Amino acid sequence: MTSKVTTPLSIGKVTLVVHDLEGVRTFYERATGLHLLASDAASATLGIGSTILLELRRDQAAKSRSRRDAGLFHTAFLMPSRSDLGRWTKHAGEKRLPILGASDHGVSEALYLADPEGNGIEIYADRPSEAWKRTELGIDMPTDPLDIDSLIEGAGTHPWQGVPEGLTIGHVHLQVGAISPAEEFYAGSLGLDITHRYPGASFYSSGGYHHHIATNIWNSRGAPERLEPTTGLADVEIVANDPEILNAVRARVPASRLVKDSPSRISLRDPWGTSISLVSL
Repeated sequence: MTSKVTTPLSIGKVTLVVHDLEGVRTFYERATGLHLLASDAASATLGIGSTILLELRRDQAAKSRSRRDAGLFHTAFLMPSRSDLGRWTKHAGEKRLPILGASDHGVSEALYLADPEGNGIEIYADRPSEAWKRTELGIDMPTDPLDIDSLIEGAGTHPWQGVPEGLTIGHVHLQVGAISPAEEFYAGSLGLDITHRYPGASFYSSGGYHHHIATNIWNSRGAPERLEPTTGLADVEIVANDPEILNAVRARVPASRLVKDSPSRISLRDPWGTSISLVSL
């Protein structure tokens, strides 16, 4: 299976702006099992071990994001194994977490929920890459019903004991205003491969994974650039395993998309104002 360890680019951390820092932080701890790594009155970081996966920033003056705005569709937390996902599914039922959907995507099995401020969350596990179906359109990722009974049965008798070692953010799905300029930025400027297209959505990958980034217009068709502070997505961090990748992006990205540049970090804005930070190991 292609993993974030072996792909040239992978997702690092996601940063969200929230109104209720304590409420949102507590939700992620309870729902996902992420550990609180640091906190103060203005921010909190959550993750596993010493690895930060999620940063929350409090801004009560920020405008509440509309579901039709460009920004976050969901942050997808990748479980190390199907049995881990099964244990989390049992945990979700016991804690009566607000599950909004569940799907079998062929390449993966996934459940969906949202935090108290409407930021989408996916909890998923991949199938082995040799089982992924490929067509002339790319990697096949259908949306079929999830066999939850089979998933729970595969969890065995071990109870959920919190987030497992090896949990990562496998991908981030974004809302955009139009697909063509999204492809120009994420494939053309960042250099990601387009692995599949759905009506109203494109999926992008590095190194053969099914997708690290996705963009869709399902709720946000025609959304303008975000020019004022809002709650929701503040930044997606993409990690490069080779600093030369940053140089290649520097050579491709339009100057209008570049916000800050340093030897090991490039801060960019996509056509809708979504912040993308490209960092090297």
